[in-house]
Amino acid sequence: MLHPVVLSGGSGTRLWPMSRQDRPKQFLALVGDRSLYQETVLRAVGLPGMQAPITVCSEAHRFTVGEQLQAIGVASGGIVLEPVARNTAPAIALAALHAQARDPDAVLLVMPADHLIEDEAAFREAVLKAVELAGDDWLVAFGINPDYAETGYGYIRRGEALGSAGFRIERFVEKPDLETAERYLADGGYSWNSGMFLFRASRYLEELGAHAPEIVEAAGQAYAASGADLDFIRVDGEAFAASPSDSIDYAVMEKTDRAAVVPVSCGWSDIGSWSSLWSVAERDEAGNKTEGDVIAIDTQGSLIRAAERRLVATVGVEDLVIIDTADATLVARKDRVQEVKAVVDRLKAEGRTEHLSHRKVFRPWGSYDSIGVGPRFQVKRIVVKPGAALSLQKHQHRAEHWVVVSGVAEVTCDERVFELKENESTFIPQGSVHRLRNRGTEPVELIEVQSGGYLGEDDIVRLEDVYGRS
Repeated sequence: MLHPVVLSGGSGTRLWPMSRQDRPKQFLALVGDRSLYQETVLRAVGLPGMQAPITVCSEAHRFTVGEQLQAIGVASGGIVLEPVARNTAPAIALAALHAQARDPDAVLLVMPADHLIEDEAAFREAVLKAVELAGDDWLVAFGINPDYAETGYGYIRRGEALGSAGFRIERFVEKPDLETAERYLADGGYSWNSGMFLFRASRYLEELGAHAPEIVEAAGQAYAASGADLDFIRVDGEAFAASPSDSIDYAVMEKTDRAAVVPVSCGWSDIGSWSSLWSVAERDEAGNKTEGDVIAIDTQGSLIRAAERRLVATVGVEDLVIIDTADATLVARKDRVQEVKAVVDRLKAEGRTEHLSHRKVFRPWGSYDSIGVGPRFQVKRIVVKPGAALSLQKHQHRAEHWVVVSGVAEVTCDERVFELKENESTFIPQGSVHRLRNRGTEPVELIEVQSGGYLGEDDIVRLEDVYGRS
């Protein structure tokens, strides 16, 4: 049976300030109403005979994955948590071991979570060709037929034909300079390396064992000691951390003599930068893609995204990327957006937090938005989903005032348990054990005013938590 494997460990730093560490680009709705992760899952499960998707993601994103699957009505085939990042070869090994545990003959369709494919019929046809090759023990890469000289992708050189399904891979080529990329384009025998693969799980593990035995050993030990935590699969962290960090390209595909490629033209993009997002977007007559409250006067060829409830206006500019969020704004020339990563590096070096999270932070119980911060105080807008509850907790350094804006909240404060309705408030003293719960069918919205000498999120001592957080 065919099992989709969605690799969701990327950070997407080149799409800052929208993409951040706690909510990277794969979980954002950058094209349409669904996130790139959701689109990837739906694309896969729409293929004939496809099983429930296996997702490999970090610990920090586990609830986001679960919620986004639930939102599109797709059952999970397993959410495997990587204790530490070790690149794609070990991550795929975990997925292969998990798929084999349920299906010894599992065939894996491996896809990054953050790619865009516009022509799903062409992709479906390519998958069927790859399945044919995998049946003959080939490890198949999907190569994208290039339509321009791209220097940001690796390339695959095609070798002899393998019937009508694909070609033997002659060699993989690193990202070229422009002159070399133009030569590849003119040659016609090269494809972009999409990072998507298809093979039998057993064949991948066999080849990985032959060429990178340390990875197989570490992944095998980590998965053998795995356990279920709610809907998640936790592997042994110490065992997995012992694995070398390596990509599937270097660990397997460049070393095996059974590597094949299926070329395809399917409207593929890795959405690796703001300029690539502009290139696939539907633009107006001036070549602009705008979103939100935007007034663009005498503006051409630009991508402009305005934050919620804030106007962005431009006059007499061209070829710009302007990304406005609640706490950060990026303005860059479209031809230099690959350098956005340097901004993230600067934020890290200066000990700032704008690369870590948005002002609005999502939690398994809902979200909070820090709408005001000053010396010894912070104001948050908190939304608690129906049936959800914050952890039973206390704070060493702050007190809190809660004012309910809508819904009915159940409040625990030390020995008291009581309800707060709209326009009612309560005070949570410093050190008090407390919890906020929504037992209703509508979201609870409240304003929280924190006061104290330290207001960091790490001033939380959790005593009980339905989501298994320590």
